Amino acid sequence: MTLAATAITAVLAATLSLWWLAAAVPLALLSALGIYDVIQTRHAIRRNYPVLGNLRFLFEFIRPEIRQYFLEDDTQAAPFSRAQRSIVYQRAKREIDKRPFGTQEDVYGDRYEWINHSMSPSHINDIDFRVTVGGPECKQPYSMSVFNVSAMSFGALSANAVLALNEGARQGDFAHDTGEGGISRYHRQPGGSLVWNIGSGYFGCRDEQGAFSEEAFVRNACTPQVKMIEIKLSQGAKPGHGGILPAGKVTLEIAEARGVAPWQDCNSPASHSAFDSPIGLMKFVARLRELSGGKPVGFKFCVGHPWEWFAIVKAMLETGITPDFIVVDGAEGGTGAAPVEFVDHVGTPLREALRLVHNTLIGVNLRDRIKLGASGKIITAFDMARVMAMGADWCNAARGFMFAIGCIQAQACHTGKCPTGVTTQDPLRQRALVVPDKAQRVANFHKNTLHALAELLAAAGLTHPGQLRPHHIARRISSSEIRLLSALFPELAPGELLRGEFRHQVFRAGWAMAQAQSFQPTHDITTALAREHALATPAAGRA
Repeated sequence: MTLAATAITAVLAATLSLWWLAAAVPLALLSALGIYDVIQTRHAIRRNYPVLGNLRFLFEFIRPEIRQYFLEDDTQAAPFSRAQRSIVYQRAKREIDKRPFGTQEDVYGDRYEWINHSMSPSHINDIDFRVTVGGPECKQPYSMSVFNVSAMSFGALSANAVLALNEGARQGDFAHDTGEGGISRYHRQPGGSLVWNIGSGYFGCRDEQGAFSEEAFVRNACTPQVKMIEIKLSQGAKPGHGGILPAGKVTLEIAEARGVAPWQDCNSPASHSAFDSPIGLMKFVARLRELSGGKPVGFKFCVGHPWEWFAIVKAMLETGITPDFIVVDGAEGGTGAAPVEFVDHVGTPLREALRLVHNTLIGVNLRDRIKLGASGKIITAFDMARVMAMGADWCNAARGFMFAIGCIQAQACHTGKCPTGVTTQDPLRQRALVVPDKAQRVANFHKNTLHALAELLAAAGLTHPGQLRPHHIARRISSSEIRLLSALFPELAPGELLRGEFRHQVFRAGWAMAQAQSFQPTHDITTALAREHALATPAAGRA
């Protein structure tokens, strides 16, 4: 049919008027496409339905945008709801963030949560909530904001995005985590406070063979801008998974930041080479603290096998070495692209992970020596309040601050074609991100979120987020049952694990499996559960 129309319009153009070329040329192009569709062998639908079959791929290509702008429910988080994105945009732009006509949440739906308010609200004058990070061995403790930029590397983010985030952190006096890609010139230029993230690739502190280099570490760690050092054991986006940055993406600037050769594959192994045991990790922590001149040193991880976490705690007890802080990354977190199976089904979600880490440290009398950070889909002040009630001393956010600098959740981060210039190295695309404007939005988002947190705390009769406890947050379990988080996530008594009082199954089964000398368990989980079942079963029942 298209061929016939092409022939007819071509004849009319030749015999009557050249104006018919306006129809003949597009029809000719469609005819060429149809011929190609018939002879190609990759797509069956295009062979059977030439020309028209291409509409299927067009609609599939624009499906995310159609869904996001026309079909998406305001409260459906996939991964972030329109309401969540809107609150960031409003606070970043200093627009009205109030909402009329009542909540859009289903307050009678399962898992609905709220903070209980007080009949005697408090009054808070200073919203610059801070926590001091630094244990007994730390000579340069850091007074840290309770809301900071989570780990995102230069390379994953554009140069302009890094500049905007760091300048915003400088203006708002909060911390900016470098991500494991090293400290780039764009982290240094604005002068905002940095948490230097050191992953298994040791970018910025490696030798030519990719091993950890003390000399290179000291050059970066001792700069005044670096406030804390964070050893990345794993991340919420893809825990237990390494990665390779292909040679074509290792530009001169990225190579400079990472301390690698340009235009060559850049490898991030799945595990560290500087240590291979829990005790080795603690000695590495102590060594970095010494080399940095006594700055806070800690580690970040996404909880996996509980006994591996318990092994780290046992190493703390055996060596007497403790990190200054631990950042718990929930499996729901992560800006980095990762295999779907890892994104959806690997790692422990933040609340359960944070509670396990918090309780374990209480159970061995180490909680007061170690500060806890938390990251994983934290956007609003209530997100912060809930996580801090569960045990966090401060919160980190990555995607929230990405929204603040213009991210529209196009989910094209890994393609190099980010439409707003946030996650691309394409100079033409990233020029759309105007640094002074977006830096101010970063500072605004931070300040206005803390202002909202202060209002929540005041309503609950509190004066600082450090006073939040699980009993301040309630959750609907069903249409007829409500529980406080303190009932759902009970707290251990101080020293409970040291006394051998294992009230919870995870400790009864996992604690005995852990050993400070190795991440490997002393026996398998099946044996541990069978032993626990035997102890729990009455003698008569066993008979």
